[in-house]
Amino acid sequence: MKLILSTSNIMGGGPSVIRRPTVEKSNTELTSSLRANFAAHQLAPSSTRPPIGIPTAPTRKPLQAWTAQEGSTLYIPALDVSGSALAEERSQYDITVKLFYLPNIPASARCAHTREAIDLVLRSLGVKSIDLLIVSFPGISFDADDSDSDADSPTTTTTTTTTSDPSTDPSAATTPDDFATMQQTWQAAETLHSAGTIGKLGVAEFGVQRLTRFLPLTRVPPAVDQINVRDCCVVPKPLILYAREQRIELLTHNDCTNILPRGTLRELLGPGEKGAAVLAGAAEAAEQGRLKGDVEPLWVVKYTAVVKDRGVVESKGYFAVAELKEE
Repeated sequence: MKLILSTSNIMGGGPSVIRRPTVEKSNTELTSSLRANFAAHQLAPSSTRPPIGIPTAPTRKPLQAWTAQEGSTLYIPALDVSGSALAEERSQYDITVKLFYLPNIPASARCAHTREAIDLVLRSLGVKSIDLLIVSFPGISFDADDSDSDADSPTTTTTTTTTSDPSTDPSAATTPDDFATMQQTWQAAETLHSAGTIGKLGVAEFGVQRLTRFLPLTRVPPAVDQINVRDCCVVPKPLILYAREQRIELLTHNDCTNILPRGTLRELLGPGEKGAAVLAGAAEAAEQGRLKGDVEPLWVVKYTAVVKDRGVVESKGYFAVAELKEE
């Protein structure tokens, strides 16, 4: 069974000025927003009147009451696009989507995931196209030293996920760049670009060496390179010069390498204190309506719709998709 988790529009408190500094990393924002959306849909006030002076404790609705199943796909919670649809004409917005491919997923599956992720965003926002798609390949991180080295070096770059990131999945700590897989995945995005569904394509964490090796493999080269720089947002000069030469816009971000590890997903959906009780505990019976089995995260997508002339974020949210391996 496929599980589609959604945050809905996390800008529920009103549009946010885009210039406001980002204080949360994407993994923290994702998990906290999912928990909040789950709680908003599954918790109901108690049907019994408590004694005077004693607060009413919320109770959880049955799983079927706040989720929706379509064939072999379960939406958690049931997808409601009314709160995410854009209020103004499509031409008034810049819509950016970042797709996080997760570890241990074959390139053939990622191609289908790309189409599925974009379709979910389009459906949620009520639009037919987005302006920019940034793809984030798993297991790589930006290395400033890479931009200072010989850009024509044929050696495959190996990167290590920083252990200071609490969301790091140790199984993906060291991953060599696989340009054949990247090319195959990129072709799916190129197809959507050619169809007019995506305006521009971008990559994340590419230094000079990666760009030098990747660009000849593309039919539609990346127009954006989004990097995470830790040293006061100082972008290495060789990368600035190379990006200018190739007409690539450099952007920075505050996203982590592995946005949704399996353990975090299990905690989100599990029966524990921080879980939504979608998954049954080891001693619980299936008759209680909860799902039995293990979950594997497949991909995460983040979308942002900014009103151009006012520079405010009107809609922002995440979808996370996982596979339930039933017992």
